[in-house]
Amino acid sequence: MKSWAESTPEATLLHLLANLSRLGRNRHEAMGSTERGHYPGRMNQPAVGFIGVGVMGSSMAGHLLAAGHPVFVFNRTRARAEQLLAKGATWCETPAEVARRAPFVITMVGTPDDVRSVYLGEAGISTQAQSGATLIDMTTSDPELAAELAKTFAARSIEVLDAPVSGGDIGARNATLSIMVGGEKAAVDRAMPYFQVMGKTIVQQGPAGSGQHAKLCNQIVVAGTMIGVCESLVYAKRSGLDAETVLNSIRGGAAGCWTLENLAPRILKGNFDPGFMVDHFVKDMGIALDEAKRMNLKLEGLEVVRRLYQKTQAMGHGRKGTHALFLALDQM
Repeated sequence: MKSWAESTPEATLLHLLANLSRLGRNRHEAMGSTERGHYPGRMNQPAVGFIGVGVMGSSMAGHLLAAGHPVFVFNRTRARAEQLLAKGATWCETPAEVARRAPFVITMVGTPDDVRSVYLGEAGISTQAQSGATLIDMTTSDPELAAELAKTFAARSIEVLDAPVSGGDIGARNATLSIMVGGEKAAVDRAMPYFQVMGKTIVQQGPAGSGQHAKLCNQIVVAGTMIGVCESLVYAKRSGLDAETVLNSIRGGAAGCWTLENLAPRILKGNFDPGFMVDHFVKDMGIALDEAKRMNLKLEGLEVVRRLYQKTQAMGHGRKGTHALFLALDQM
């Protein structure tokens, strides 16, 4: 039974006023937390900005969202972000808005020119990024640009890491990407929890720009294995062998590699949807060859593969996956 003090109109009014006051305090605390980049209801995890939610970026941002981080997204085409928005991500109108709302910002765009625009453009990250922020470019880009960005933002006590990835759409979906990181160790340590949500193999390569150099090494290897896999399958087809049977034989031997295991089956099924586009791969090979020239290094094999991929582009396959090289070789 309630006491007299609990049941009078005066007591009821006092109880109501106390509840309203408590709600007001909670709302004020939540708003303050939001301004600091922490969001009640999402495990009090720091907010993360993600710019570029295409084939790979959408999966990577999705993992961060699933891990409890509030995620603020920007993409040149909003439609590409709709699935993330439906899962709870927040849309931003510009890269600058992303930087204003999140202390960690990840970029995953197309070309070095895109990177420069997103970071240094009129509505770019630089206009709103706050002291103490950490910016992570996961685009495959120019090592010199990576070093330039790190130096430019360091003057404002903002860390920039270059952290390109390998593993394609499969690695992005499964959170098994290899992440090659360039930048200061303290910044890498702060970013490590985010890297671990998106990838499996995370290695700091050295100072700013080192991550990009490591990724170019990766692309040189990919170029060699891709030409070998595609030519092998064209040869199997022309010789009258059953390509599926050949694949089952060679994938377990010395020829076994990621490309043979993951992309050769797509080729045999006629599926050339991009995990990584031909256009972007040609861009990467161009960067690698430019860097090699700067170092007085001749990469004969890479030059041959780039010419073949340029023919693939000319045949209209630029927006297909890198394994579409098979289509060009099959018509030569």
